[in-house]
Amino acid sequence: MLLYNNNNKQKKTHKSKINRFLVSISFLGSAGPIRFVVKEDETVSNVIDYALKCYAREGRLPLLGSDSSFFLLYSPYYAVEAFNPWGKIGSTGSRNFVLSKKLEAGSVDTSTTTVRKTSGKWKAWLNKSLGLMVPSH
Repeated sequence: MLLYNNNNKQKKTHKSKINRFLVSISFLGSAGPIRFVVKEDETVSNVIDYALKCYAREGRLPLLGSDSSFFLLYSPYYAVEAFNPWGKIGSTGSRNFVLSKKLEAGSVDTSTTTVRKTSGKWKAWLNKSLGLMVPSH
């Protein structure tokens, strides 16, 4: 009778075993990846949320925020399209990921236009004050 109970317990624990694996998530603009263990049936959005919490807890820069709906998770090898936020992380077939902010529709990257405007003003000021001709390129 004792042997029968042991076999029953082993079967129950074997059925309830959930696969876990180590993921490595790199953040665009940050120094290095964050690594943690996740369950295979965890959703991609939950993994993004947990990664943002770990990132903030470690005090990393740049500051990203905590709303996981503004971020997308990509494979570093096939970064053409992001993973489905409601898909399972185990079904992605990858253990390394890249996390980046979503670009809003119609948004323009103003960092390059700001630099161009500033450099143009600088050249105009230099030409005017020194009477020199500084070529633009």
